[in-house]
Amino acid sequence: MKNYHFNKRVLVTGGAGFLGSHLCEALLNRNCDVVCADNFFTGRRGNIARLLDNPSFEVLRHDITFPLFVEVDEIYNLACPASPPHYQHDPVQTTKTSVLGAINMLGLAKRVGAKIFQASTSEVYGDPDVHPQPESYWGRVNPIGTRSCYDEGKRCAETLFFDYYRQSKVKIKVARIFNTYGPNMHPNDGRVVSNFIMQALRGEPITIYGDGTQTRSFCYVTDLIAGFFKLMDSPDEVTGPINLGNPGEFTMLELAETIVRLTGSQSKLIFEPLPSDDPKRRQPDITQAAEILDWKPNMPLEEGLRHTVEYFRQYA
Repeated sequence: MKNYHFNKRVLVTGGAGFLGSHLCEALLNRNCDVVCADNFFTGRRGNIARLLDNPSFEVLRHDITFPLFVEVDEIYNLACPASPPHYQHDPVQTTKTSVLGAINMLGLAKRVGAKIFQASTSEVYGDPDVHPQPESYWGRVNPIGTRSCYDEGKRCAETLFFDYYRQSKVKIKVARIFNTYGPNMHPNDGRVVSNFIMQALRGEPITIYGDGTQTRSFCYVTDLIAGFFKLMDSPDEVTGPINLGNPGEFTMLELAETIVRLTGSQSKLIFEPLPSDDPKRRQPDITQAAEILDWKPNMPLEEGLRHTVEYFRQYA
C-alpha cells in the first residue's frame, strides 16, 4: 500500500500584513501548505504578490470576527491592526478583532485539534513601572484610554487563550511581540520607523513626539519570525507568554539621527506633544526566550535599518 505524505497545512490570519507576509513566505520555505486569511484593512496584496503563483499558497479574504471553517494543522493568529493610527481608526472593530477573533480561532483550533499561536504584544505591559519588562509583570494599562482598544483587546485575547488551554486542552503558544521593523511595513502605518524613514527620504521634517528621550527596542523581522518558529516547535508544555524582541534600547532621538545619517537626508527634527498613554520606556527581558527557546535576535539595528530604508525608497 502506498504511503502518502501530506505537508503540514498552516493558517495565518493577517497573512497579508507586515509580519504575516514574512511568516507565510517562511512557512512555504518550510514546505508547508499555507492558507493566508486577511480582510485587507491594513494588509496589502503587494506583500504576498510573489507568493501567489506557489501552488502551496492560497488566499482567503476573511474577517476573523466571523467564524472560519478550514482544516488545518496549525494556526498563527496575527490578524489585528498594530499601529495607533490604524487601530484607533475604528477602535470598536479593533477590540472585536482581538477578542472575537481569538474566540473564533480558538474555536477552530479546538474543533480540528490544531496548535495555535497568538501574536500578543508588549503593549499588554502598558506604560510600565518595571524595566525591562519580564513576562511576570502584569502591566500598567489605562482601560479607558485611546490606546485601550488595542492594549486591552490583546490582554483579553491572552486570557481567552489560557482559558481554552485550561478548560479545553487546546495547544497554545503566546508570544509578546516588541517593536519590529523591516521590509513590507506599510509606508503610512504611523509607526516610528516607517514615519522617520519616509520623512527622511522625502526631505520632510522628522516628527518626534515628546522630548525624544522615550525609548523603544527594535527587532528585525527575520529575527522575530525565527522566534515564532522556535516557540511553535517547542514542547506542548511551553505555552508562553514569552517575550520576543530585541533588548537593545534606543531613544527616539537616537533612532531619528541614525535614519537621517543612513538616508543622507537634510531633514530637521521637530517636536510635538506626546500622545496620551504613550509608554515612556519599552525594553524586553528575553531571559525566557534565551533559556527555554535558545533564541536571541542577531540583526544589529543599523544594518536592519539599511535594508528597511532600501525597501522604502520605492515609496518616497
